[in-house]
Amino acid sequence: MKTYHIVSLGCPKNLVDSEVVAAGLEKAGLKNAAVPRKADLVVVNTCAFIEAAREESVDEILRAGQWKKKRGGPFLVVAGCLPQRYGEDLVPLLPEVDAFFGTTAPEDLPPVVRALLDGRAPAGKNFVRPPSFLMDSSHGRRLTEPRHTAYLKIAEGCSNRCSYCVIPSIRGPFRSRPAEDVIREAEALARAGVREVVVTAQETTAWGRDLFGRPALHRLLKDLAGIGAFRWIRVLYTHPARIGREFLEVMAAEGSIVNYIDMPIQHVDGDLLKAMNRPGSERDLRETVETARGIVPDVALRTSLIAGFPGETKEKFVKLLRFVREARFDHLGVFPWSAEEGTPAEKLPGRVRRDVRERRRDRIMEAQAAVSREINGALVGTVQEVLVEGSSASPDYPFVGRARRQAPEIDGVTYVRATDARPGDFIACRIVDAGDYDLFGEELPR
Repeated sequence: MKTYHIVSLGCPKNLVDSEVVAAGLEKAGLKNAAVPRKADLVVVNTCAFIEAAREESVDEILRAGQWKKKRGGPFLVVAGCLPQRYGEDLVPLLPEVDAFFGTTAPEDLPPVVRALLDGRAPAGKNFVRPPSFLMDSSHGRRLTEPRHTAYLKIAEGCSNRCSYCVIPSIRGPFRSRPAEDVIREAEALARAGVREVVVTAQETTAWGRDLFGRPALHRLLKDLAGIGAFRWIRVLYTHPARIGREFLEVMAAEGSIVNYIDMPIQHVDGDLLKAMNRPGSERDLRETVETARGIVPDVALRTSLIAGFPGETKEKFVKLLRFVREARFDHLGVFPWSAEEGTPAEKLPGRVRRDVRERRRDRIMEAQAAVSREINGALVGTVQEVLVEGSSASPDYPFVGRARRQAPEIDGVTYVRATDARPGDFIACRIVDAGDYDLFGEELPR
């Protein structure tokens, strides 16, 4: 039996695509190989959102090319956002690659690579086509381990047209999956043993706009909670301008919906928000934060920012830094702005030097570390529900997991002192210590 290995890069949405590709390959008769050196086929599912992501993607492709050179194989396929963005231009630049697929890879890749492995090489290498793919529950997924947490992609594409972002050109316009199909997949995830489902899309709060004429994420969340099988339902990638009372009230009312909101704001200066083609103002953002905390008092808030966007003067940066200190987000990430070719922001005047962008990024993270340290310190003595994810390297805290306020991979973790725990267990822990980003807890008697 032929084997495959997938290297999945980038965001959770890309991971879902990789899981759909894996299911398609297994349906075509291939078997998963745990390590690439044992695979007959290596798929690198790439990200091309920003410069750092493109560099990581190219590095992984070149690394896979070295495996291929040493072994006289395996077949090497590149998929996802990088080919979707650059298409035919990649073919002469990466001759070691046998085939390129864009964001339609979950649909297009399995039959082509099956032909490659059977010695029926198709004509040409470039199989990129317009970004029209929208998964549904019939595609199936090979869930990534551990299986107690899984992402649920409720839509594809984006129609916001932020001036710095290439996603609409890579993923196409926003397209919601029908509610009944989302619920059908969620029920399948529950049967597979998933205990935490993480709702994701380019913008989750836009879900339903193309189906009903207005966003309706709150309705979908109620349906997901109604399944009754998930301990935690977490929502990522909300838009601060579309976090309405209905969404917040459903979160407050449904015990399985985690009180956690990921709301990338990018900046607070009105001129820069306008240049970014993002609605709202600093006042609007402050009101959104205040409303969220008023309706969901113990909500954990996460945001993402861009440092050094064109036109960001010292004064505008200080305004952003002050907001970070005053808004007191529980979790925060910062990206130095990068000039993405083909975006309107690439041509904006007032470009900030790279070293200044990076220094401003560092200053924001220093300020956030102080905020996070205070927030985590206030949790010492409280009891938190923790999802165990595995063993840690610490003899004092032999297990590691996440509290409700910690999303997978992007936030801190909770180290747990317990006598016995398995991945997927939910245990009550008293927090006994805290760092800048991580918590330390002792299991309470069961």
